[in-house]
Amino acid sequence: MTYTITRIIPDAGIDAVESRTRDALAAQGFGVLTEIDVKATMKKKLDIEMPAYRILGACNPGMAYEAIGIEPRVGAMLPCNVILREVEGGVEVSAVDPVASMQAIDSAELKSIAAKVRDLLAKAMDAI
Repeated sequence: MTYTITRIIPDAGIDAVESRTRDALAAQGFGVLTEIDVKATMKKKLDIEMPAYRILGACNPGMAYEAIGIEPRVGAMLPCNVILREVEGGVEVSAVDPVASMQAIDSAELKSIAAKVRDLLAKAMDAI
């Protein structure tokens, strides 16, 4: 089983793809709770240069609330991370597959919610 939903946006810059990603996530009910600029962090902490790499922590509040109601510790696996990274010829966007990440929890209810979240993330990825 793969653990991400991934696509490459050809001939695009990371700022433009990030904007499109945020819009696509919002259209599916997700907000971005966290933002990490990995490239800037590696430069600051390790003085290492690397291609642009960003992590967006996306959350669909209704789905998160439902999941936490079923399994309160599921918050350790939230939010749904979406990465954007410069690759040759464009930007790769990868969202975590919540079904894959929820395999560690033995709950049919939670896996059902994860499948719904995966469908929403897949729609967002298709719209980027």
